[in-house]
Amino acid sequence: MFEEVVPPVLMYHSVTPQLYGAEPFTVSTKSFERQMHWLHHRNYKGVSLKEILEAPRQSSSRRSVALTFDDGYADFSEYAMPVLRHYGFSATVFAIAGQLGNESSWTTEPRKPLMTASQLRQIAAEGIEIGSHALHHVRLTSLADEALHEDLVMSRSILQDISQQDVRGFCYPHGDHDGRVVRAAQEAGFDYSCAVGYSDFTGRYALPRINIEDGDSSLQLWRKAALYWLRWEYRGPGSRILAAASAVRATRSLAAASKS
Repeated sequence: MFEEVVPPVLMYHSVTPQLYGAEPFTVSTKSFERQMHWLHHRNYKGVSLKEILEAPRQSSSRRSVALTFDDGYADFSEYAMPVLRHYGFSATVFAIAGQLGNESSWTTEPRKPLMTASQLRQIAAEGIEIGSHALHHVRLTSLADEALHEDLVMSRSILQDISQQDVRGFCYPHGDHDGRVVRAAQEAGFDYSCAVGYSDFTGRYALPRINIEDGDSSLQLWRKAALYWLRWEYRGPGSRILAAASAVRATRSLAAASKS
C-alpha cells in the first residue's frame, strides 16, 4: 500500500443542465457551479492532475484539488468548461481514443455523445490536460497481453496527435486494474494512472479519487474532505486505525462506480 500522501482528486463524469431519472455519474450544471464555488470560496483551486503531481510539496499545491472528468463527454465543452473558466480552474479529461464522436455505448440509457477530435483539440488548447481512458471502454483485465499493450499505446498516440500534448495520464475503464494492467500502463509511457477506490496498488499508478455526486451538499463536501484528511494527512493518535477505516468506507462506497 502506498504510504506517501495521495493528492485530493475529485472524480466527475457528465455535467448537464437536467438529469433524467437515476444518473449516478451525472452532475447538473447548477450543482457543478455550486461545488466549484464551494472550492473557490474556501481558497482552493481546481487544477489538472499533472499540475498537482508536479508540485506535490510546494505550498501552492496544498490549496489545490485535482478535477478529473472520465469518458470525455461532449457536455464538458458546453457546460463544465464555462464554469471552470469563470473560476480560473483547470482539469484533466480522460478521453476514450477510439470512441471520439461516438456515444457512450457502455452505459444504460440515456446514452450520451462523446467529444469529437475537434472539441478535444479545443479544450486542450485552453489548457485542459488530456489523459487516456484507453482505446475502447472495456475491462482491461480481460485483455490478453498483446491486446492490452496495443490498446494503451495506440490510445496514447492518438490523443497526443489530436491534443498536441505529451499525454502522461491514464484512467482505468471501470476502475478495473491488477498488477499486469498497472505494469502495462507504465510500459506504455504513462506517468500516472487513476483508479476509482483503494486497492493493493494504490499509489501513483492507481490513484484513488473522491466521487462527487449531484446531491453533494456543502455538508457532504465537508464530510468527504474530512475523510480524505483522516486517510492521508492526519498523523495524531489513532491515525492508523482511522486510515484503515476510511479506506474501507471509501472502497465500499465506490464499489458501484468500479462496476459501472
